Amino acid sequence: MTLSHRFTSPGATPGQTRTLSGLSVVIPAYNEEGSVAATIERVSAAAQSLGIDYEIIAVNDGSRDRTGQVVRDLVPRVPHLRLVEHIPNRGYGGSLRAGFDAARHDWIAFLPGDNQFDPTELRRLIERAGDADIVSGYRANRQDAFIRKVNAFGWNLVVVTLFGRLCRDIDCGFKLFRRDLLQHVHTQSNGAMIDTELLAGARARGFVIADVAVTHLPRTAGHSTRANLRVILRAFRDLFLFRLRLWRELIEERRRRGRPRA
Repeated sequence: MTLSHRFTSPGATPGQTRTLSGLSVVIPAYNEEGSVAATIERVSAAAQSLGIDYEIIAVNDGSRDRTGQVVRDLVPRVPHLRLVEHIPNRGYGGSLRAGFDAARHDWIAFLPGDNQFDPTELRRLIERAGDADIVSGYRANRQDAFIRKVNAFGWNLVVVTLFGRLCRDIDCGFKLFRRDLLQHVHTQSNGAMIDTELLAGARARGFVIADVAVTHLPRTAGHSTRANLRVILRAFRDLFLFRLRLWRELIEERRRRGRPRA
């Protein structure tokens, strides 16, 4: 029997509830042959325990190792698992956007294929979905090298300066959001800036963002590309371009709302 999570919607009148009846879990992976199988299997077990309709979408982003083959081998064995593949590599943001496009359910969660998050904590995010449109995890005890923490501090400082405080941990890769939010918030980044696009675009349009503490685990296989200097510089460039684009989008939306009906 399929169950659903029911909770009060933030804008609901008394007695109204919002129902989370289905969940799409997007897992972007680039050169993660050593961790992607464990990630998918743990996500599958966690999703089954929720008692709702779900799907798992693994996105192989042009990996040069056996990531794609590992996932293909899992598809017949893991319920509701689908594989999306990019050739060539499109980047972290491109992977997420492909997963979002493939998603079929009313809520979308995402976490990386590096096995650094605990998928059982999906339940924590879902429990906050009654008072938010986006539930953003924050790493309570971040298990990253010092230089990555320094980079993250600088990035968050710039994001706060340009957009105000959006959440506690902007680039935490464990989030949950309403799928229909993508009809209003336009993400274009193929890189690390996609989290900022999603949250800043949502906040600017009045959507509600909630923070939830999540466990962060040490990486045991593979390596991250998000501390690469070229990736960081491109992300900062894209951040300033996005600030300009968001400003223009909001002006155009206000102009459309102000036009008299024909």
